[in-house]
Amino acid sequence: MLDDAVATQDTVTQLIGAIRRHLDASGVPVEFSKGEWGPGQHEINVRYTNFLEMADRHVIYKQIAKEVAMQQGLAVTFMAKFDERYAGSSMHFHSSLWSGSGAPLFAGAGAAVTGELAQLPDTFRWWLGGLMHHARACTLLFAPYVNSYKRFRAGSFAPTGIAWSYDNRTAGFRIVGRGASLRVECRIPGADANPYLAFAATLAAGLDGLAKCIEPPAMFRGDVYAADDLPRVPKTLPEAIGEFEASELFRSAFGTAVVEHLVHFARTEQRKFDEAVTSWERRRFLERV
Repeated sequence: MLDDAVATQDTVTQLIGAIRRHLDASGVPVEFSKGEWGPGQHEINVRYTNFLEMADRHVIYKQIAKEVAMQQGLAVTFMAKFDERYAGSSMHFHSSLWSGSGAPLFAGAGAAVTGELAQLPDTFRWWLGGLMHHARACTLLFAPYVNSYKRFRAGSFAPTGIAWSYDNRTAGFRIVGRGASLRVECRIPGADANPYLAFAATLAAGLDGLAKCIEPPAMFRGDVYAADDLPRVPKTLPEAIGEFEASELFRSAFGTAVVEHLVHFARTEQRKFDEAVTSWERRRFLERV
């Protein structure tokens, strides 16, 4: 068993090491990488930057990962839920606002986040309020495929309730850091999300919060999975389509033509899945019925 473990670790080291070297050579700075919860599941974190540059880095990273894996006779997937037995793969992303001169606008007095809303900077509160207010409508762009919604399971590190809490991984919005590093981690997007669309949705929702001074609810304390009185992350692709299509924010921010295009894509995705006979159905029913 030890020999097998060493051999497996060597394979992983060769793959992740090569990906990191290619990222460095492509001008994408890597902060760290580590193994994640599931077998073969790994995380690589690249250095933070503005939304557009980060979306570019994200796409470059995915392309490099797939090409390096192929060169080594391996395969990489960014499916949100590859295997129902294990936790899914996410695209947790952190957002904060900075002035043109480089001053952190969420910093405030630098005090620890205790849950007292009045102690938090207006910019931080209203940004968070916008993200939470529009979270259900944003989910179509955070989870764009049928498979995406199989990731949202209680106890799986993927959120099911729309709440915010400090350093609480059961919440859809996890607040981390303090002072200049205070930021919002949105845990709803899956690894399959298009970063440009996910970031655009976040920017639109956050800016709407600032424009309308949208206050977030009280900070949640405890296990969000166990709470039954919170707004929920959409459970299915059709539910998310309905929320996105009805959103006045996105028709204003993106334009009706873009909204209708994205809705058409999502409905086509659902229709193609509904038409398919899956391997699960064959295993369960082939000789039973």
